[in-house]
Amino acid sequence: MSMTRITRLRRSLEELFPERHLYVRSGGEMRAYVLTTSKQLMAAAGVGAAALWMGICTAAMMVNGMQMSASDQEIARTQAKYERWIADRQARLNSAVAQLNATNGSIDDLALSVEKRHAALAMLLSDYKTTPGAADALAPEIHKASADLSVTDPVRRIELVRAGQERLLDSADSFAKGRAERLRMAFRLAGLSPNGYAPKSGELGGPLIEAKDPSALAAVLDVDEDFAARIQHAATNLSEARTLGAAAEKLPLAKPTSAGRQSSGFGVRFDPFTKRPAFHSGLDFGGGFMMPILATGPGVVSFAGVRSGYGNTVEIDHGQGFKTRYAHMQAIAVKPGQRVAVGQRVGGMGSTGRSTGVHLHYEVWVNGRAQNPSRFVKAGEYVQQAAD
Repeated sequence: MSMTRITRLRRSLEELFPERHLYVRSGGEMRAYVLTTSKQLMAAAGVGAAALWMGICTAAMMVNGMQMSASDQEIARTQAKYERWIADRQARLNSAVAQLNATNGSIDDLALSVEKRHAALAMLLSDYKTTPGAADALAPEIHKASADLSVTDPVRRIELVRAGQERLLDSADSFAKGRAERLRMAFRLAGLSPNGYAPKSGELGGPLIEAKDPSALAAVLDVDEDFAARIQHAATNLSEARTLGAAAEKLPLAKPTSAGRQSSGFGVRFDPFTKRPAFHSGLDFGGGFMMPILATGPGVVSFAGVRSGYGNTVEIDHGQGFKTRYAHMQAIAVKPGQRVAVGQRVGGMGSTGRSTGVHLHYEVWVNGRAQNPSRFVKAGEYVQQAAD
């Protein structure tokens, strides 16, 4: 079987490469060459080997070229990255040089810039003087913003002062923002919307926030625009905190007595006389006979006398629909039409009217509707924490 395959293969090769005769005439002579099948096979094998070698070489060159191209691209990217870095550093250097050239490299000019920033900060901090807790919160940063006399290099001292100014401005902004947020929370605790008491757009006052455009404020203060924008932001937060604080001071948020014991809450309870469920429209505070009863907010005494069921009663109108009532008093210390301040004594604790013992019955009314006084007391405590 193998001999038959060999014979068939040999015949196929002879048919593919038949014996050929080549005649060449040269110089009047004729020469004959015989190309046998074996010679043609050898020539074909040589040509095939040469073609294969050229293909391998070409592929290797192409792969090498692609690898070099990827490497060149990576090198180009790295070079471009470093060129960008260098260009950025050069731009910063040029900017610094230009600034130095503009100021002639004078330390006096740098000091003048710091002084202008200090003047802007002083204007801002002057508004903080009347804000509770501001002095204690900002005192450390104010001290740090001063020049450090232990540093002998004047340029370094100026840079330290500028850094201190940045920290002071950040602290002032954080303080104002935090106080405004705590006051908003106090209003929510009292069941009130802080938006109804916060300054509306266009109602903000003060020299630092009159100009809405930071560039205009920068021109007025003669400082850089970024610093002016931060000054304006802090002033806006401070104005909101001040407005909310002023509104809170007019509301009845203080405790009506120094006694800490609350004997009865707001809402439905069992009436001590009928022993049936009944609505209790205020808070009861237990205490000693003739213990001082205090106004929970500034206002005008609208009633001072005896009311049915309440006994000796004082009612104070705080404005904007707010009214407080103090009942079962033993003694009354104010008169109708009298203006009272928060914490002012309005009478002494007793047990007059429909009462089972010495205590104060305290109510808060808003626009003719009884409210839960405990919410206002808690809101007042939160306001006090904001001031600390």
